[in-house]
Amino acid sequence: MRPVSPHPLKPRTLRRLAVAAALCLGLGPAVAAPVLDREFADPDVVKVGGTYHAYATNGDGKNVQHATSRDLKRWRPDSGDVLPVLGGWAAPRRDLVWAPEVYDSGDGFTLYYTAHDRASDRQCIGVARSASPNGPFRPVGDGPLVCPAAEGGAIDASTYTEGGQRYLLWKNDGNCCGTDTWLHLQPVSWDGTRTTGDPVRLIRQDPAGDGGVVEAPTLVKRAGRYVLFYSAGDYSGDQYRTGYALAPALTGPYTKAAEPLMTTESLSGAVRGPGGQDVVTGPDGRDRILFHGWRDDPRRRVMYAADLEFANGHPVVRGA
Repeated sequence: MRPVSPHPLKPRTLRRLAVAAALCLGLGPAVAAPVLDREFADPDVVKVGGTYHAYATNGDGKNVQHATSRDLKRWRPDSGDVLPVLGGWAAPRRDLVWAPEVYDSGDGFTLYYTAHDRASDRQCIGVARSASPNGPFRPVGDGPLVCPAAEGGAIDASTYTEGGQRYLLWKNDGNCCGTDTWLHLQPVSWDGTRTTGDPVRLIRQDPAGDGGVVEAPTLVKRAGRYVLFYSAGDYSGDQYRTGYALAPALTGPYTKAAEPLMTTESLSGAVRGPGGQDVVTGPDGRDRILFHGWRDDPRRRVMYAADLEFANGHPVVRGA
């Protein structure tokens, strides 16, 4: 018979204890540093050799922006467009090319991107390939890879790999048309050019706590638990924020934390609307979280970075 605690702790209490433990460890308050002071929303970062490559939503006249760094602090923007041509299924609308994701498949590089599907009139996820992380990436396939039109389409691709299996995470864009938004996990081929199984729903929006929207999934595994980071709320406002959910198994069940990881308030107002995050291992072997935020103009979301620690199994952001 399993012993039962006479005074079980509520999730909010556990979260506060985790933060308190982090402060005792000297992690300090969350203070993020801008590392690329230009429009660079929804950053995705992949390390190739000793170089970090970051990709971002359209901007500066490009479908997909690209920058490189050796230390995650000093970044050099690329003058070219790493995705100069969209798939034939996509409307030629650069302003609707969002949230790229790139990974090394061993025999080249795969890029996922969101664009506007002509047939369904929805935002959907396409795939492109390149021999180099510098591009140019060329579209693959005659149509989008993921496009559940009845659920609003699909956006915000990211990837996770475990046990030799590649997975694609994505959001159905239900907030475009008054339906639920879910974060999904779906198996794909190793090069990512085709799906190999049905999607599994992980979490959906909470109208109160999430502002009606969850998006931008990022999945990692730490200390035997799965940590699903996500963004919530309206990206153009102060209430956009980064949350997370924990699970004992890859497909869940995932339990949302009682309090978000990053908000405008938790970052002391120095960064407004933190979201679109990615987690990467720094040169020192420690976790870093990169994300976008803004100060005076929500149309200019710059890239920030901060250290990411785990206290009592919960992620905690500390100063860069």
